[in-house]
Amino acid sequence: MERIILMIIRCIFRLPYWLIRIFQLCNIEKYDANTRYQFLHKIIPTVVRRGRIQIECTGLENLPKENGYIIFPNHQGLFDALAILHTHERPVVTVMKKEIKDTFLLKQVIQMLQAEIMDREDIRQSMQVIMNMTKRVKSGENFLIFAEGTRSRKGNELLDFKAGSFKSAMNARCPIVPVALIDSYKAFDTHSIKKLTVQIHYLKPLYYDDYKGMKSSEIASYVASLIKNKIKERTS
Repeated sequence: MERIILMIIRCIFRLPYWLIRIFQLCNIEKYDANTRYQFLHKIIPTVVRRGRIQIECTGLENLPKENGYIIFPNHQGLFDALAILHTHERPVVTVMKKEIKDTFLLKQVIQMLQAEIMDREDIRQSMQVIMNMTKRVKSGENFLIFAEGTRSRKGNELLDFKAGSFKSAMNARCPIVPVALIDSYKAFDTHSIKKLTVQIHYLKPLYYDDYKGMKSSEIASYVASLIKNKIKERTS
């Protein structure tokens, strides 16, 4: 929380314009997805720098050349989505939990990105989100979903990846992009404002031929193992 306050203070003179522009860009009939996304992609590096955070990114060359893929990062904290939006140049749609859908500013960002809202306690609603994702990925949109379902709160350790999170990828037969986040939890989930380096590593994607014979639980375990190995490699 302290770092969020620091960001707000150090961006105070830009905030009025940014807020006005964000509210304008909520008009999805007037502004296309790329315009809406690029505004966030442009301002986030400034916000991150003002928060005394440096992002070390590798593996962008691993992203599929064609749109219509799903990114599966580990989930460490509130900063994770910012790290993705900071480094991922092409529009990406997020899947967010219902608890934040009415939060000021996040509500507007959800509208800008046309994010999918998931209620994990409602199986029928969750299945509808999976179906929506499948349809949208097939149409060429890229998605971001945290397969752990919630922040691990264990630093660089992972929780189990939920098999259901991979159903949309299987149904769409789209590429799966594992992403390893390291020290992201230190940004907003600790009480420090010391200079910080957050690592984000885009791993080689799994294409449909790589996982077509696997069960969703097997895919979940395999993707989690790839991320765990990358984290171990970079922190050992």
